[in-house]
Amino acid sequence: QVQLVESGGGLVQAGGSLRLSCAASGRTFTSYGMGWFRQASGKERELVAATNMSGRSAYYGDSVRGRFTISRDNAKNMVYLQMSNLKPEDTAVYYCAASLSSFATREDRYAYWGQGIQVTVSS
Repeated sequence: QVQLVESGGGLVQAGGSLRLSCAASGRTFTSYGMGWFRQASGKERELVAATNMSGRSAYYGDSVRGRFTISRDNAKNMVYLQMSNLKPEDTAVYYCAASLSSFATREDRYAYWGQGIQVTVSS
């Protein structure tokens, strides 16, 4: 089992940047594919970005491709989401998640979730 704790959220103006961090503890971190999801008020949760066990492969949702970057530091048991050129529509609760699959883009492949962190982008 792995425990996940997100940090780095907050309020930012449109066009600004934030970096979310996710600290993982528990079983071997490199055993997990990692992802970032978000859920805006009144909407379904969606996959924002995912990376494989090594961090060499990444997937991005259409709405964030070119603006967000997912990365991981396996030595520190950390995964990051660098968000740039933020837009009001990026406002959501962001979740870090871990999958026993090496690289997962389906939500049902993720078994472990953080508590979520709010990101608010003002116009």
